Amino acid sequence: MRLDHEFTVPAPIGEVWQAVIDPERVAPCMPGASLTKVEGDTFAGTVKVKLGPISLLYKGTGEFLEKDEAARKVVIKASGKDSRGGGTAAATVTLTLTERDGGTHGAVATDLAITGRPAQFGRGLISEVGGKILDTFAGNLAASLETPAEEAPAAAPAEKAAEQPAEKPAEAPKTEEKPVAEEKPRLRSVPAGGSTGETEAIDLLDYAGQSVVKRLAPVAAGAVVLLIVLAIVRKLRRR
Repeated sequence: MRLDHEFTVPAPIGEVWQAVIDPERVAPCMPGASLTKVEGDTFAGTVKVKLGPISLLYKGTGEFLEKDEAARKVVIKASGKDSRGGGTAAATVTLTLTERDGGTHGAVATDLAITGRPAQFGRGLISEVGGKILDTFAGNLAASLETPAEEAPAAAPAEKAAEQPAEKPAEAPKTEEKPVAEEKPRLRSVPAGGSTGETEAIDLLDYAGQSVVKRLAPVAAGAVVLLIVLAIVRKLRRR
């Protein structure tokens, strides 16, 4: 199914762009998501999902297929499956950023294929819930961008010390330096939940909320009417 959503982040487009192309920065902003590994343009992670009392844990991988900085466009392909075999999910997501009113507007186009319990929501409800989840993501991303970066240590004292002529220190005995082996690049491992610790599962029923009630209300009303009719019929038969 094809889903289209939009979001707005009150931050400069350059900052938002740098965040969305960095899995370690963007993953903690997505409800229920945890990043476990990053290697180049590929990554792995988990998504915790709840459907009322039912808990699901999707484990999967993703890859940046395209990073077009000039067009501010990112294409990501991701797939995963429930650890208990309860369903699968695969998506190709295209995100395009544009400047708008001093902030950043994001247009998200998703080609989604999903099986298992979450698929029972249907396209309309999945699209609505997806929009609400994206709103939460945008709010988390905006909050993360508002966090000031660590300031670099002041260089003034060092500069002043450099201006003053230093006394010639006594020569220390020469020691034979051992060659340092060149460190090979390692696969980065990201703790579950990022810097915030354990990730909280995303409850789809909480996001669906009023929509589910609206859909079930006619059914519930019909059931009540049916029960009333049956009660009346039983009373008439007793007479």
